[in-house]
Amino acid sequence: MSGADKIENAAKEAAGKAKEAVGNATGNESLEAEGKTDQTEANLKQAGENIKDAFKK
Repeated sequence: MSGADKIENAAKEAAGKAKEAVGNATGNESLEAEGKTDQTEANLKQAGENIKDAFKK
């Protein structure tokens, strides 16, 4: 996996955590859910990259 992919996934996860926190603090359930979704997408993409890396070795 390239370093750019790692950075992109980490950034998306961090943004998701921020959205979730803001949504939670303001009572905005939609924003909170969107943040959780962003985190899940980043984690799934990271898992897929890890699987690809495992097969490259």
